[in-house]
Amino acid sequence: MTDFKNKVIYQIYPKSFKDTNHDGIGDLKGITESLDYLKDLGVDYLWLTPFVISPQRDNGYDIADYYHINPMYGTDEDLDELINEASKRDIGLMMDMVFNHTSTDHEWFQKALQGDPYYQDFYIFKDSKDIPNNWVSKFGGPAWNYVPELKKWYLCLFDKTQADLNWDNPHVREELKKVIRFWKERGIQGFRFDVINLISKGSYDNDYEGDGRRFYTDGPHVHEYIHELVHDTGIKDMVTVGEMSSTSLEDCIKYSNREREELKMTFSFHHLKVDYKDNKKWELMKPDYKKLKDLFKNWQLGMQAGHGWNALFWCNHDQPRIVSRFGDEGKYWKESAKMLATMIHMMQGTPYIYQGEELGMLNSHYEDISEYRDVESLNYYKILLEAGHTREEALHILSARSRDNSRSVMQWDDSTYAGFSDHEPWITMPHTDKHINVKEEINDKDSILNYYKQLVKLRHELPVISEGTISFLYDDREDIMSYQRQYQDDELIVICNMWNQETTVTLDDCYISYTTLLSNYPITVEKTLKLPPYATIVLRK
Repeated sequence: MTDFKNKVIYQIYPKSFKDTNHDGIGDLKGITESLDYLKDLGVDYLWLTPFVISPQRDNGYDIADYYHINPMYGTDEDLDELINEASKRDIGLMMDMVFNHTSTDHEWFQKALQGDPYYQDFYIFKDSKDIPNNWVSKFGGPAWNYVPELKKWYLCLFDKTQADLNWDNPHVREELKKVIRFWKERGIQGFRFDVINLISKGSYDNDYEGDGRRFYTDGPHVHEYIHELVHDTGIKDMVTVGEMSSTSLEDCIKYSNREREELKMTFSFHHLKVDYKDNKKWELMKPDYKKLKDLFKNWQLGMQAGHGWNALFWCNHDQPRIVSRFGDEGKYWKESAKMLATMIHMMQGTPYIYQGEELGMLNSHYEDISEYRDVESLNYYKILLEAGHTREEALHILSARSRDNSRSVMQWDDSTYAGFSDHEPWITMPHTDKHINVKEEINDKDSILNYYKQLVKLRHELPVISEGTISFLYDDREDIMSYQRQYQDDELIVICNMWNQETTVTLDDCYISYTTLLSNYPITVEKTLKLPPYATIVLRK
């Protein structure tokens, strides 16, 4: 059985990682070229976002062919080389499986459009003169699209070119199992499942207040279908993670409890909504740190009690950069990046690093709508304008929320195109400081990059981090996130000052004798512990 508790996973967005064929688009060879860098960082697995055939309406999450590599990323031989070279460095490859929907370019959907009833049952088509219900798409607008030739509507919870699959059809489930087996045979060692908790829909006959998500989230057969997929493809001992949209703690315990043989761990996003005003993504507010603390505490203790397992993360291809969001882009850039990293890497769960996070990369700060590429951002720009926002207001909201913040190119050096390519990239270069790059940080002992290396090394070396229990301290403090990790006779105390001002913490007498395992400032351990802005310290018994 694969032990995943002491592993660290690095997410790569291939399109923006490294370009080797001079077309401004990252490729598989670029990842192979960078393996020594990733080995030096210490990571165990690389999760690659989709690199198979896709019209790229949603940057690869609209799959038209599950079996063939998109030529823009390379060839079968390039993938074989990447798998082999990674294996030589004890790094496994994880593949992104988009199984809630396919592109409307997919052969199955095209046959459905031609009137084939077998393939129409692969999707969720409804005969109706009027729209079947008032569910809202995740990308804005209705979640149904009309096909006049068929006089039918099909469900599309994301873009209208992403048609939801009908998992209630056993033929669909069998086809998706074939996909898993195929890539497993190719040498893929783990799988990430995109919005996998949306695959089992509830009743469609409803009209109500809200966007409809409660009818299709963590649906009636979702656990049964995931268990079946994992069991029938023989991947229960591999590293698997599910992206869970608007999920519950109770369901995530079930998804990730080892005894149930569903998934190894889950991504949940509640902690990344604490700066959503009225829980709405496109309305801004300052982060609610008390809520952030409460969410981490509830999920950490809840998963621990239910024998579930968290995927720990701040950043991914869908989220803005965390330093821009909860840290400081200016004076305390380095300190805040290290504090945020410590906060999650020392928790119970498996940490994920998203490309460039280990450098402290920032939001892109685009100034015009022409600089954006993301379909969701372009849709919402129009929606924001229609709702009465000025152009400046709409762009301000996009600059904080757009998924393109994380999709700008990996910054390898301070050259024109950041060492990503010698050709203009597919996405606009960010309007941020060029000093944030691998070349600058790799030899700086105090860099964010070298701090991340320490965090990865400690997880590998100390069972108290990978196996230990967790309990929380200083509950009454809004500015301080603090917790205790224990395993056998080993014990750690983690203290993070989440605010941009100095504060103090009164230590229990027993902690004063503990040694400093890690910190982002030279901090003297005494009864009244002085913590500068965004300070973090890890004390060991």
